[in-house]
Amino acid sequence: MKLTVTLSLTVAFTALVVVPAAPQSPPPAGQKLTLSSQAVGGYTAIQSFLLEAAELMPEADYLFKPTPETRPFGQLISHVALAQFAACSLLQGGPSPKAAEKEETPRSKAVLIALLKESATFCNPLVTGMTDEGMMQLVKVGAIEGPRGLVLIGLSVHGNEVYGTIAVYLRLKGLVPPTTARQRPEPTK
Repeated sequence: MKLTVTLSLTVAFTALVVVPAAPQSPPPAGQKLTLSSQAVGGYTAIQSFLLEAAELMPEADYLFKPTPETRPFGQLISHVALAQFAACSLLQGGPSPKAAEKEETPRSKAVLIALLKESATFCNPLVTGMTDEGMMQLVKVGAIEGPRGLVLIGLSVHGNEVYGTIAVYLRLKGLVPPTTARQRPEPTK
């Protein structure tokens, strides 16, 4: 897990610059864009998309997996939630409160949604108040140190990666992913 977190944090900055978290309207004239405000905005957006997608999938389809080699939908939700606990524990400077939990553990839709919300509740105070200066402070990641901002960026990058997979699962079940639903005009009757 530490190697994965370290590698994710290492490439996170490049991915954030190349692939924006979500389509956004331009800021009002005169507004100052900061690295931290944009990173926090990306994190906040993907938290919303992940939760909406988790709520959209019917409980009966939480065991759905497109091929035998892939994770079931519910495991994707537990994966992203537990990864968020692990990443934010780096910002907190302590062990993950869910370190003993396994993503493969069978859980109901309600339990998984609660776990996802709990991970956001754990992360939000550590992330949403981050400043540009705070992003440059170093945290221990295993045997190395890295800027706190890479943890924040890693949360967004990983969340977007998992959301992309979730969107495919939703489409295979005939559901429109939340981000696509926002882009479409409402059907007229």
